[in-house]
Amino acid sequence: MIKRFWPSTLLLFLPLAACAHYEPKPLITDPLAASSLNAPLAAIVSRDAIAIDRPYLKPVALDLSAPLDPNGVAILAVIANPDLKAQRARAGVNDAQVFAAGLLPDPTFSFGVDHILSGPDPLDNIAGALGFSLGALRTQKVQRAQAIAEARQVRLDLAWAEWQTACNARLQAVRVLALEQALANASTSAEASEALLARYLKAAGRGDISPDQVQSSRIAALDAQGNFRSAQTDLAAARSELHRLLGLPPDYALHLSPAPLPTTVPDAARLFSLAVAGRSDLDALRAGYDAQEAAVRRAILDQFPNLDLTINGARDTGGNKLLGPSIAFTLPLWNRNRGGIAVAEATREALREEYDARLFQTRAEIAAAVSGLAIARRQYETLRAGMPAVESFALASRRAAQRGDLAIATAEVAEQSLRDRQLLLLQSAQAIAEQTIALELLVGAPQESWTP
Repeated sequence: MIKRFWPSTLLLFLPLAACAHYEPKPLITDPLAASSLNAPLAAIVSRDAIAIDRPYLKPVALDLSAPLDPNGVAILAVIANPDLKAQRARAGVNDAQVFAAGLLPDPTFSFGVDHILSGPDPLDNIAGALGFSLGALRTQKVQRAQAIAEARQVRLDLAWAEWQTACNARLQAVRVLALEQALANASTSAEASEALLARYLKAAGRGDISPDQVQSSRIAALDAQGNFRSAQTDLAAARSELHRLLGLPPDYALHLSPAPLPTTVPDAARLFSLAVAGRSDLDALRAGYDAQEAAVRRAILDQFPNLDLTINGARDTGGNKLLGPSIAFTLPLWNRNRGGIAVAEATREALREEYDARLFQTRAEIAAAVSGLAIARRQYETLRAGMPAVESFALASRRAAQRGDLAIATAEVAEQSLRDRQLLLLQSAQAIAEQTIALELLVGAPQESWTP
């Protein structure tokens, strides 16, 4: 009897030969060190930068030893940021789910033998069944449509995360450049304050000035030193955050080049229309709504009975051979998947309201950003218009002090006023640059594409 059934048993195990097999893939403790084993970091970045394909980036041969412009900073953030790498790997899971949604369920097979222990019949009872769920055929199309929409949503969310990271990296680069100039300004002010304090101390020792003047100079020197130390701390923190966003080691020597300031303030209504058409997070919400539409259709289809078709074959103990189909299904009397339909429809309505809320928020944020940028631009122009007079006064005061017509302390006060004005102008320019990048982030497109 065993010899009679071994060919069919062998056929059952043949599909197992095509099954996947397990291969371990252990974690690594230092991703940067592991990647540098195959190729240097600069070579990897340069290779990926040339091949990058994003609508808001220009592919370039990126050289990390040269100063990076804003486009280079954005490219480096997109290709090297560790969080984006992890999110891109996670997006592959949804691609696998799309593949899984297109597969039909495997049929079921059962086989049994009942051996006679006693009785007049000479044969063993043999029974077998081959079954298939017909319900999977009914929902396969809508299930695959849902999986495709969900995968598209994940890809669009990834694109939005890349855009956010690129803008945040450019924003941090602007802060680093501004803090470098602020540190130089604070260093000059601290050195001048210390020199003035030293002269006041000598003059006080000779009895030429009052103690109140010395005390005022000492307080000014302490304030200047405090500003210098704060600028050092802020610059170190900004550089550390920029290296993190760019996926670089903390001690990597990175050079930056400034970008020109925008000269015009765009129209908020046009920027909102660009955001609606091009922001990938809004596209992701629309893709999520499409996926939920498919989920509603699937829930409605699930209210109908799920048919299971089975082909039964048997040979009883009397030698009779039997063959026939059987059908099993659930009677839709009480449930009829009404709960699943209600949940799916409520979720769809929640997604619709979430999309409307995001549009309202986007419009308000763009309008506020445009207004803030206009204010910052006016403040910058006012400061810049007054700079020539302050520079001329500081230069004239220094020349008069050198001729002996004016006290050196008075000239240094004028020069400190100039440095304070330069610092205000620097901070105003930084505000314009940061608000422009923030507006680019809200629009979902670089400022070069804002002009019709």
